[in-house]
Amino acid sequence: MEFSDWLLTTGERGNPATVLDDRRPDGAAWSRGNLVRPLVHGSTYFRELLAGIRAQRRGDLLLFTDWRGDPDERLDGEGTEIGVVLADAARRGVIVKGLLWRSHLDGLQFSETENRHLGEEIEAAGGECLLDMRVRPGGSHHQKLVVLRHPGRPERDVAYVGGIDLCHSRNDDASHRGDPQALPFAKAYGPRPPWHDVQLAVRGPAVGDLEAGFRERWEDPSPLSRSPLTRLRELFHHEDTVADHLPPQLPDPEPCGAHTVQVLRTYPNRLFRGYPFAPDGERSIARGYLRALRRARALVYLEDQYLWSPHVVESFARALADHPDLRLIAVIPTVPEQDGRLTEPMNLVGRIAALDRLRRAGGDRVAVYGLENHAGTPVYVHAKVCVIDDVWAAVGSDNINLRSWTHDSELGCAVLDEEADLRSPRDPAGLGDGARSFARELRLELAREHLDETAPASPDAPDPLCDPVRAFDLFAESAAALDSWHENGRHGPRPPGRLRAYRPPALSPVARTVSMPLYRLLVDPDGRPLKVRLRKSF
Repeated sequence: MEFSDWLLTTGERGNPATVLDDRRPDGAAWSRGNLVRPLVHGSTYFRELLAGIRAQRRGDLLLFTDWRGDPDERLDGEGTEIGVVLADAARRGVIVKGLLWRSHLDGLQFSETENRHLGEEIEAAGGECLLDMRVRPGGSHHQKLVVLRHPGRPERDVAYVGGIDLCHSRNDDASHRGDPQALPFAKAYGPRPPWHDVQLAVRGPAVGDLEAGFRERWEDPSPLSRSPLTRLRELFHHEDTVADHLPPQLPDPEPCGAHTVQVLRTYPNRLFRGYPFAPDGERSIARGYLRALRRARALVYLEDQYLWSPHVVESFARALADHPDLRLIAVIPTVPEQDGRLTEPMNLVGRIAALDRLRRAGGDRVAVYGLENHAGTPVYVHAKVCVIDDVWAAVGSDNINLRSWTHDSELGCAVLDEEADLRSPRDPAGLGDGARSFARELRLELAREHLDETAPASPDAPDPLCDPVRAFDLFAESAAALDSWHENGRHGPRPPGRLRAYRPPALSPVARTVSMPLYRLLVDPDGRPLKVRLRKSF
């Protein structure tokens, strides 16, 4: 397997201003020798993060970025509120630095108030947390990253990256009973919305890449906000608006595994004055997907919060049209997160158009599912995962929509495993690459949960889920059985599994006509430079 078949080479990121592709003597645009573990569910991630932070001591470094941070969100019971944990670390002498998005839409239940409170708690303890509004109009900083560095103890260095925010509703587990500290949500999800999410724990040289990306944002000399009113309020409240210097970056951790990691990002083409590290923006997430999808032959497995935008799914549709044996499974939320006569159609119209395009290209080779828990409550899918042919896997903060690929800041990792998975079929794509252990195990872990299956007793035992065709059929059979049980009044034992076939509600022609312009303007905007839009590329 050639890494350049699946990953972007130096220069293909399209952003020569970043340091990410200029960090290694060999000029590689990725790092080798990492150990990456998927942390499925917020409770799994939060417990590990809590232990890691509590083990830090004076002089260690804790860096984080987030879309939203709720200081009272508990990582693992009473006394583990994230604000308390971060403040305690700062008081111990850990160098704590954070970047939180300052929402301009707090009146719509976004995150400015909560982020300010978390920042104040950290600042009072001696850390530093900046509220960052350096975004394109209507955009957000959506990256979810924590980096823990340990001078003199590099074996403990780790970075966490993925879809899980340090906020309410995220602390759920495989039972999907929901987080007791819940955000307001669509009524269908109940008072404690069940929540499905994924984060990566990354060890090895890629920790240095992720830290370098944080430093690019931290060291941006631009004002945190361009709004005159915001800047006056900062002066009035004596808010911290200037980033203190970070200590010099430590050498990258030594290789410790067999995983090759490429850091992928989105930054918009910011109007009037771009980011110094991305003057025309960066769309390496989009470019990374496009590169990997050209290799797709057997199965694309997606878990995504949105799956919107006909323009974005065009690359998936093209792969389906070009390769008649290729199948696509997508697991998405059954119901949009917001109720409302206006907001619900705006959330649905882009998805309906995207699914129409995929099904025109792939027909019955495209299968889309929602999830429910064993009580029958829909599970909100917040995960952002893609596995292609059990070779390439990506997990991040980015969704399959134009906003994530062009307009908001996003962060993710593509992972290739140098170790082949020796279970049959070994080469599902038929390209000679062979299935890889990390990508296959990630897909199998997620599939087993959704099917209520357990792993074979022996790691060498045959597993039908390894076969992409059989896995596709098992998803369909499980969803059909559960759908039938519901349609027949829930009589008899509930079938195993949590999958429900996704059937979007119908939108009238009037609703589509009215909603589509609002969707494009407010819900899924385009952050590309005009010259790139005109080329219809990323």
